Amino acid sequence: MNQELSTSTADRDPRRLKLTLGDRSVSALLLTPPNPRALYIVAHGAGAGMEHPFITAISRELGERGIATLRFNFPYMDGPRRRLDAKPVLHSSVRAAVTLGTAELPEVPIIAGGKSMGGRMTSAAQAEEPMPGVRGLVFLGFPLHPPKRLGTERADHLDQVDVPSLFLQGTRDTLADLELMGEVTAKLGRRATLHVVDGADHGFHVLKRSSRSDSEVIEELADTIADWLPAAIDS
Repeated sequence: MNQELSTSTADRDPRRLKLTLGDRSVSALLLTPPNPRALYIVAHGAGAGMEHPFITAISRELGERGIATLRFNFPYMDGPRRRLDAKPVLHSSVRAAVTLGTAELPEVPIIAGGKSMGGRMTSAAQAEEPMPGVRGLVFLGFPLHPPKRLGTERADHLDQVDVPSLFLQGTRDTLADLELMGEVTAKLGRRATLHVVDGADHGFHVLKRSSRSDSEVIEELADTIADWLPAAIDS
C-alpha cells in the first residue's frame, strides 16, 4: 500500500453532510481520500446506523485504498422511535444518497450497497429503476433469509440488477446459507462475484480462538473490494 496515501487518509475526518428527503433531512458522512478512484455509497444494516464501528472501520480501510465512502442514516435511525421505515422510504433514501454522492464527487465512479438490510435495499432500488451513474453493487453480508428459515426469495429481485455485484459472505453467517448463496450467484452468472470470508459471522466477527482478528477480516474485505473494483467500473 502507498504509505503517502495511507498517512494522508488516516489523518482525515469524514465531512458531515445532510441528505435531503422531501421535507426532511438525515445525517451523512463523506470520507474522501486524495484522488479517489471510486465512491462507495454505504447503507447501514437494520439495527445500527452509519457510525457503527464496522461501518466506520470499513470506510477507513477503503479510504486507505483510495476509495471514498458516503455513509448515511435511513430516516428511522435519525428519529426518536427507531422503527424501520417502509421500503419506499428506504429505496428513496438510497437514491438520494447516490444523488448526493454524484453532486459531491461528480467525476468519480460510483458503486453502491452496504451492510445487510442496507445492501438489500440498495439492490432492490437498483432493480426497480437503475440509479444513474451506479457502476456496481457491493454487499457486506447479503441477508438471504432469516435465521433457520432457509430460502432465496429475498434474492429474487437480483435478476433485474443490471450491474456487476460483489457478495462478501462469512462462513458462519446465519442469514445466508453458503450453499444457497452459491446457487443465487451462479444463477446471476458473470454479473456476480462471491467472496467467502472464513470464520466470519453476519457481522464479520471471528471467534477468539481464530487465527486472526476482526480488524484483519475488515482488511480482507477492503482488499477484496479494491481488487474487484476495476472490472466493475470498466464494464
